[in-house]
Amino acid sequence: MQFFSGFSLLRENYLFKEYVNDTKYTVVGFSYGAIKALEHVKKTLASKKRVDTLQLLSPAFFQTRDAKFKRLQLLSYTKSELVYMKQFIKLCFEPYEKKIIEQKKSSKQELEELLNYEWDLDELEELVQQGVKLEVYLGEKDQIIDVEGAREFFTQVASVTYIKNANHFLQTS
Repeated sequence: MQFFSGFSLLRENYLFKEYVNDTKYTVVGFSYGAIKALEHVKKTLASKKRVDTLQLLSPAFFQTRDAKFKRLQLLSYTKSELVYMKQFIKLCFEPYEKKIIEQKKSSKQELEELLNYEWDLDELEELVQQGVKLEVYLGEKDQIIDVEGAREFFTQVASVTYIKNANHFLQTS
């Protein structure tokens, strides 16, 4: 299994053990890592290698947010990366207790990429037609992404697991 971490995070995959299909031919991405996981799967399939399952955990889904929201996020990050990241991590865990996570240096370019990324339904349908099982996991209480927009979008092409009372890290308590 190959795992792609969320924005500014490292080795947070331990938080998702109960959801991850830990096999050689599974690719998993959490939040921003979901974008990177999709890119990896496309390259892997193009090189005629096998991928059975793509799991997207709380995928970064902001294509329903307006330009003002995105500008405000970037402005806040630019003003104080430290303050922005502290608030971001706090929101990821709310309303539950924060777990231990490792962070890495993030960049404004990565934040711009995740805020402006447009998931392409045709692209995802093509993966499914190539035999990739697409699974999406969403938390009802996720305060980071547009959960309802993501749910509506991904149910068109994926198996979507909607976890009641779960936050961005899919915690329920």
